[in-house]
Amino acid sequence: MPKVAVGDLELYYDAYGDPSDQTVLLIPGLGAQCLSWPEELCESLAARYLHVVRFDNRDVGLSTKLNHLPFSLDDMVAKMGSGEVIEAPYGFSEMAADAVGLMDALGIESAHVVGLSLGGMIAQVLAIESPNRLLSLTSVMSASGNVGYGQPTEDSLAMLLGNPVSSDRSDVIEFQLRQRATWGSPDHLDEAEAEAYFNACLDRSDDSVSGSRHYGAIFTAYDREPGLRDLTMPTLLLHGTADKLVQPSGSERLAELIPHAELVWLEGMGHDLPTAYWATIIENITQHVVRASA
Repeated sequence: MPKVAVGDLELYYDAYGDPSDQTVLLIPGLGAQCLSWPEELCESLAARYLHVVRFDNRDVGLSTKLNHLPFSLDDMVAKMGSGEVIEAPYGFSEMAADAVGLMDALGIESAHVVGLSLGGMIAQVLAIESPNRLLSLTSVMSASGNVGYGQPTEDSLAMLLGNPVSSDRSDVIEFQLRQRATWGSPDHLDEAEAEAYFNACLDRSDDSVSGSRHYGAIFTAYDREPGLRDLTMPTLLLHGTADKLVQPSGSERLAELIPHAELVWLEGMGHDLPTAYWATIIENITQHVVRASA
């Protein structure tokens, strides 16, 4: 299992393609393992003469779990409702620094950084705080952090903050399937494929507790909008028109903020990556890399 030491952490990663080619660094989303970037998609990108790296963020998958850090999502939500000051175990700056540390450990000076959902938020912070490490930025189904844009629908928020009826594997999978049905691509919901994915993740690691600490980074994030206005690297925004978890206004706002950002709509896609959209996503990322390298 390939892992590298980054500070006090160990980060798991997979690499595809020739390390001498330009690197595409794929950052997964909220509580999600690197498997959320499917192996077939990574291999297809690598076949375009790209060096592709996907990894598990801290607290998920095979990377270090910070279980010594106290955290309660219910308490954090309650404090938000009462206007109390919220403290989180860590924020996006630390998670972005993890990505930089991974690049350092792998000898990658700069990369085309692609972030999915919360991974897009981490990628934005990486672009703001370490712009020299990015050849380009791609933000997929993400938002700027401005609460006026990209907010979930009521049913999606309820499912996001909900819990399975028990910790039994069958109940956990059933709850995850209901989440996917709530905000996934409505015309491309493959329950068997989704169940296989959720089982594969649980086989690697149960992140039900540790992964929830990612919420703390979201709820305590600093205002990214001023920094986004100052970005100079080529930026691509990809977003599904049927996304109910991070509604399309999230990327609309990013397009307003980031100079010369290109916004591409994926018609009918929700907050997932169905195989029906892989070819379009791969083509857009590849062309973005080519343009950024010209």
